[in-house]
Amino acid sequence: MVSEGAAEHGTRTLRAELALKTLGGDLDPHERLHAILEQVLVFTSATVAAVYLPDGEGEALSLTASAGVPRNLYGLSDSYPASGTAPVAETCRSGRPRWLASADLQRDAGADVDRDAGLPEDADASRAPAEGFTLGVLPLRERGCLVAVGDGTDAFDTEDRHCLDLLAEAAAGATPAPAAGSGASFDLAMDTGRVEVDDGLLELFGMGPDDFDGRVETLIALTVPEDLPALMSVVEADHMSIGDRELEFRILQPSGEQKWLRLRGRILPGGELRPARLVGTVADASTLRTGRGDVARIQRLAAALATAGTVRDVSQAVVTALRKPLQADRIALAELEGDRLVVTVLDPPQPEVWPEVWRSEWRSEWPDAPVRTMPTLANALREGRAGIWPAGADLEPALADVGPGGLAVLPLPAGGRMAGACLIGWDNPHDFGPEERALLTAASGLAGQALMRAHAFDAEHELVGMLQRTLLPRRLPQLPGAVAVARYLPTTAGLEVGGDWYDVIPLPDNHVALVIGDVQGHNAGAATLMGQMRTALRAYAVEGHPPDVVVSHANRLLMDMETDLFATCCYVDIDMEEGSAWYVRAGHIPPVLRHPNGSTEISESEGGPPLGVVMQADFPMSPLRLTPGTLLALTTDGLVESADVDVEDGLDHLAAELSAADPAHLGVVADTLLGGANRDDDVALLLVRYDGMALRPQRENWSVWRVPQAVGQARRYTRRVLRRWSVDSVADSVLLVVSELVTNALVHTDGRVRLDLTLLADRLRVSVADSSPRTPMKPTVIGWEATGGRGILLVEAMSSAWGTVPVSGGKQVWAEIPIE
Repeated sequence: MVSEGAAEHGTRTLRAELALKTLGGDLDPHERLHAILEQVLVFTSATVAAVYLPDGEGEALSLTASAGVPRNLYGLSDSYPASGTAPVAETCRSGRPRWLASADLQRDAGADVDRDAGLPEDADASRAPAEGFTLGVLPLRERGCLVAVGDGTDAFDTEDRHCLDLLAEAAAGATPAPAAGSGASFDLAMDTGRVEVDDGLLELFGMGPDDFDGRVETLIALTVPEDLPALMSVVEADHMSIGDRELEFRILQPSGEQKWLRLRGRILPGGELRPARLVGTVADASTLRTGRGDVARIQRLAAALATAGTVRDVSQAVVTALRKPLQADRIALAELEGDRLVVTVLDPPQPEVWPEVWRSEWRSEWPDAPVRTMPTLANALREGRAGIWPAGADLEPALADVGPGGLAVLPLPAGGRMAGACLIGWDNPHDFGPEERALLTAASGLAGQALMRAHAFDAEHELVGMLQRTLLPRRLPQLPGAVAVARYLPTTAGLEVGGDWYDVIPLPDNHVALVIGDVQGHNAGAATLMGQMRTALRAYAVEGHPPDVVVSHANRLLMDMETDLFATCCYVDIDMEEGSAWYVRAGHIPPVLRHPNGSTEISESEGGPPLGVVMQADFPMSPLRLTPGTLLALTTDGLVESADVDVEDGLDHLAAELSAADPAHLGVVADTLLGGANRDDDVALLLVRYDGMALRPQRENWSVWRVPQAVGQARRYTRRVLRRWSVDSVADSVLLVVSELVTNALVHTDGRVRLDLTLLADRLRVSVADSSPRTPMKPTVIGWEATGGRGILLVEAMSSAWGTVPVSGGKQVWAEIPIE
């Protein structure tokens, strides 16, 4: 007994035949060929389809049209030598189809696999084609060939091959004649921008032969500004561009009116003595068929999906390509995860626009819903075919209310499974024409493949972000008299790890060090160096060095690493008791202050060079004055600089946003600032609001002289201070601790010894600093005959806590005694 899935699979060739019959006879060869390539993606397991035709001289087979994912993922070139050994060339010469797995290509081509089986000769080895795919090459009678690539080592089964035979036969009859020589034609030299045109093209642009100087820029200048980016993507296309270089654009006529033109062309690869050329035709789009926009919409959708990196980008591209052209009232795109649909975009996003059933069943801003609540949708996903229901169709409320005037459900197939679904709804009765149905079918195939790629991209990007976050502080410490918030935003331009970092370092005596930095590059090396620099700066800071010494030590360390990378950073040391700070800049952007009255200040000061550039570099310190309520912002250049915005304007914009912000809610401020960040670079942001200390500690210190009476003098000084502070109740414990710590410093170290006394709210802190970095060790066993070693045990017994911290090449031993 044949299963339902097998029966559906056996009817794909029949469905392809029916789809070919629906292609209108008024389609020109270019449009017809593109429609056939889109059907290759819909009815077979191919992820990319392309047609190669001989060039004018017959020396090369050049790409004429393609559809699907970017060709470079599988190493497909824009052209192949007609006499070469690439499968494309051999199929054209022999007239026989070839079915090859990626492993077959490597075995057959041997050392020449990159040149003959896929990659262009000048390809970078780092961009090698993906492994585990199948290549099908089918001849187009005596003109060129159809290429189909599918994921997996056996991507095309018998039914796929029958479909491809049928579609190749259809493509053979749709292959356009060479563009050069036809009416309104052009021939553009890609290296110089010189273009040869005929009188018909000049007439379309409203120019005469005497008015044209042979420069492509002269024609481009007539283009409507909104259409310039799309036109430039064709005129300046490189060997990595996809599609057939076809688009519609507008020009301004001398009368001031706009005219729609359609450009079609293809790149002919250059040789040693001749440049690459773009040849093609331009036609008046107003004289073409009524449904001429459908092919252009598919091409725009394919181009947008090719550059869409994330699932959200794919969703927005689909919405842009379908909602307005179809005049739909609402559109939803969702990923299929298990038995649930996870919505990635709702357009329009307002909850009241969507059915009440959805609002009660779905949760949060980006909800998800079980497929079982919508059986019609579940059936459409199971069958894998687009479903269309006119107004008044008998549907469950969850779907009927999405499109009371008409509903289209597009399953999004990819890699032999359903990646998700797209729902399109109309409020008023909608008539689904054959061209619109073809548009929906082609769009679903393209969107499904793109959604799978984007989902993988999102997963990898999350892993990259996770790696980056492990190199940053897990949480920020509680600060005396201040609140700190930090954010890190990874770039979306690729999967590389960035080098931006931040840190907040508590220091003795209520000092806090703030660090923001950026290592050159976006790769694992930059991330590794970032972790090393963050650790080094923290280590030098806790040793008690001033800011200039900390940064100078880090610079020497980076120079000694003999790396090609450099780093920038800004280091700020804040005295929380006094509200004063000193900061050092090493090639980094300055801090931005927001004062309590809302005014802002971009600190202008002399800075040093980036770390790792000059061994003997000066890093001057600059002061900052903080009053309670002051907001200090440290960030990296990704927030204030981009290709369109220079750093000065970016800093001014950051200052303006800080001025309008409410410093009482630092998290909201940080999120708002990152809302307009440049996602081509990663961003680190550190915000600190200085509130001042409600209760400031009392401090006294004493320099201990190396004289026989030194310990006694320290005890008498301590007694006077305790009496002045009215804490005589703990005098005995404090004096014993002072005696032991001062004695240890005098006996076991050389150099200066200093005694510090600090009265906190509920405890008194005794600290003794000396020049030895060696930490005192608590003995584990002391015999009766031992003459020393009991001092630290006494200190531990008298205090609630004790320890040591490094201080400028030496150490400070401290103990805290609670005050009852």
